[in-house]
Amino acid sequence: MVGFTKKEHQFLSELGLTPRNPGSFVNGIWKGNGPVVSSSNPTNNQVIAEVVEASLEDYEEGMKACAEATRIWMQIPAPKRGEIVRQIGDALRGKLHELGRLVSLEMGKILPEGIGEVQEIIDMCDYAVGLSRQLNGSIIPSERPNHMMMEVWNPLGIVGVITAFNFPCAVLGWNACIALVCGNSVVWKGAPTTPLITIAMTKIIASVLEKNNLPGAIFTAFCGGAEVGQALAADTRVPLVSFTGSTKVGLAVQQKVNERFGKSLLELSGNNAIIVMDDADIQLAVRSVLFAAVGTAGQRCTTCRRLLLHESIYQTVLDQLIEVYKQVRIGDPLEKGTLLGPLHTSASKENFVKGIQAIKSQGGKIVTGGAVIESEGNFVQPTIVEISPSAPVVKEELFGPVLYVMKFQTLKEAIEINNSVPQGLSSSIFTRRPEIIFKWIGPVGSDCGIVNVNIPTNGAEIGGAFGGEKATGGGREAGSDSWKQYMRRATCTINYGSELPLAQGINFG
Repeated sequence: MVGFTKKEHQFLSELGLTPRNPGSFVNGIWKGNGPVVSSSNPTNNQVIAEVVEASLEDYEEGMKACAEATRIWMQIPAPKRGEIVRQIGDALRGKLHELGRLVSLEMGKILPEGIGEVQEIIDMCDYAVGLSRQLNGSIIPSERPNHMMMEVWNPLGIVGVITAFNFPCAVLGWNACIALVCGNSVVWKGAPTTPLITIAMTKIIASVLEKNNLPGAIFTAFCGGAEVGQALAADTRVPLVSFTGSTKVGLAVQQKVNERFGKSLLELSGNNAIIVMDDADIQLAVRSVLFAAVGTAGQRCTTCRRLLLHESIYQTVLDQLIEVYKQVRIGDPLEKGTLLGPLHTSASKENFVKGIQAIKSQGGKIVTGGAVIESEGNFVQPTIVEISPSAPVVKEELFGPVLYVMKFQTLKEAIEINNSVPQGLSSSIFTRRPEIIFKWIGPVGSDCGIVNVNIPTNGAEIGGAFGGEKATGGGREAGSDSWKQYMRRATCTINYGSELPLAQGINFG
């Protein structure tokens, strides 16, 4: 196994990983009775380690234990639950750099992004600790004498979290940190292609539960494919399933969960646009577009995929952008100075090639890039394309470093182009004019869940609710009042008198 022979990969052992790893954390025990899969390094497509995935029998055993553990966890006071999450955050701090390196090695994003992703979970833990003392209900004036009416929030029970390869642990944090302080147990199915991250993260969380003499089943984890995900979606013991991934699969998950009257929280595809107005700070815009379009090799849901340039500054911005694209250093994501790592899998590279063919067939002009880089890994060139906003390929999400550039004349036209795609996750405009800014964030502006001004489409902060509209799924994770999705609301009316107002005048003998 490559990862255990190279000196620079010795950190894998420090995370408790071995050449072959059981991929199910069931009732506090590691096991695996499903298929054996290999985790590969996208830089060279060599095997890092093997994982024994969960079988459906493992799944059922884990869910039974989780249901029992939930009864214990939900009765622990919320601030005490917050203390456990605080300890999880501290345990993650102790392995920040090792986990960050693992994210870069297994997923392919550059090391600063890998470390930043793990830091995001740590930040979510801190956020959740404070939240654990603020799960407030409300008192509502009753229209009846000697009555009190109030809203009470209680845990749902078990929250299922299905995460994607591109943010293999941060998305878990957005969901699990909040779900845990709200009194829910968590069942995590990590992405099939990043099982080592699922195992390493779970080992850290499990150690905190064990140290506090809590059932390990409070946090249950499965490495596995569609079979496990389908079981989770259909499981009536799971009131809420949070799914991050493609619109196609998300729709199938939603339909399966709806069939049993469960709730789904969907974070699906993005097709995000940056608009650059004629009064914009062009240098700021160019840096932002580069960061948003090339980061994570274009494999973020918030990646900038469409660049809308006012006709008066179109060529100026495009020329500067081409120049900075030429300076992007492509290579091993673990090496210092690399700005663009590989795509995650060889299938991703094939999709890139197919996408470029579709672009050309629909009248797109490749301005720079557009080719696969010959290597053992999954490297492609960062690509800029001039294309019509009405081209069918522009309406789709090509998960790679491909940026569509198009021209507009008026703000109205730019907003219409921004809103013309099925997805509605993130958007941004670069301008100095207040009247444009307030129209952009208002009811006839962007139709996305994230509406930025003078910053990129990516880089959302945990304090705000993260998510999008339309085919992005409508879910919201992390900050604001997103915690309410992980709890059930009860309206409670209490009669502290001796009369029942509706029964006055009736003799009950």
